[in-house]
Amino acid sequence: MLENIKVLCHSSIKFEKGQIIYFDPYNINENYNDADVIFITHSHYDHFSEEDILKVKKETTKIVVPEDLYDRSLELGFTENNILVVTPNMEYEVSNIKFKTIPAYNINKNFHPKANNWVGYLITLDNVVYYIAGDTDITEENKKIKCDVAFVPIGGTYTMTAKEAASLVNEINPKVVVPIHYGLIVGTKEDAEIFKESLNNNIECEILIK
Repeated sequence: MLENIKVLCHSSIKFEKGQIIYFDPYNINENYNDADVIFITHSHYDHFSEEDILKVKKETTKIVVPEDLYDRSLELGFTENNILVVTPNMEYEVSNIKFKTIPAYNINKNFHPKANNWVGYLITLDNVVYYIAGDTDITEENKKIKCDVAFVPIGGTYTMTAKEAASLVNEINPKVVVPIHYGLIVGTKEDAEIFKESLNNNIECEILIK
């Protein structure tokens, strides 16, 4: 289920599944200009990085963004037809990819207010359901997620800690989980190990950030 999927760093994920799909491209090391679709969870610099979006964007790239990033996407050279603005708790389709938006927000801190309408994504590819959580705490909405593979932030400070993330994953019970949002700005490799050790035995954990 993780074939042709890379966590490039932090929360930057690349899928090569017929189309080339990026989530929150960041710290990209060269100009690839190969993206068919870019999904953005929210407007913080380590998730909506204009410099890095331009390194993966090509003329036909479509970008999926929360409402507060529409104007900035136009400024980056995306045409109106290639920008899909999304809000939480909705279902969409882009380039034959069906997905749902899941609210992503903080419960006990103020970095990601619910009112901002930032999102995670529940995306179906090759009959596998992937959950890319975005920057979030445990919420009533994400406790109800049903997915095969979950990418969850574990770095703490701005998102769930490793143990909180493990608690969420144990509740939603995916087949596979990949920890993200650590190792660059916040969080350490040790957090990834704590996360892995805190999971139920039936959940496979793949650590893709080396």
